[in-house]
Amino acid sequence: MLLAFHKPYDVLSQFTRELPEHRTLADFGLPKGVYPIGRLDRDSEGLLLLSDEKALVDRLLHPRHEHPRTYWVQVEGSIDEAAMRQLAAGTLVIQGHRCAKARVTLLSHEPDIAPRVPPIRYRSSIPTSWIALTLTEGKNRQVRRMTAAVGFPTLRLVRAAIGNFLLGDLMPGESRELSREDRQRLGV
Repeated sequence: MLLAFHKPYDVLSQFTRELPEHRTLADFGLPKGVYPIGRLDRDSEGLLLLSDEKALVDRLLHPRHEHPRTYWVQVEGSIDEAAMRQLAAGTLVIQGHRCAKARVTLLSHEPDIAPRVPPIRYRSSIPTSWIALTLTEGKNRQVRRMTAAVGFPTLRLVRAAIGNFLLGDLMPGESRELSREDRQRLGV
């Protein structure tokens, strides 16, 4: 079984509750025996895959497969071409690790996604920008560290796609089993 789940903000990508106030995947009625393939930080949202098929973990996560993951990232400030070139170049060093090349696109408008609860902070004097950032590696808090390193801190982070499989119209907290066609888009 392979499921797509829209992980909401403030939910841990695990089933075990560390503190009573933490929300986890156990709060969403997911089938028994499935486990997350990868993680999204507590303050990140979007597409999370869960499966009981252990072979998928290596295929989707190991860097040698260069399986792309696309994020919609709202950053503080009006991001410029120089910062986007830095994000894409594969020259940023974050905590001693040189980031692989990435694809970066400035989004002309905010993606059509559900509002975050609670909403991000809003400052009328500081604009924000949305970019699409596609990585083939996934270090801890990598997107947030990359955008901060080029001077544009992340305000909101949504994983929009894994391979060619899109989050689509899944609402926060919803899940669905992937079809054969979905698996093909995912590349597995």
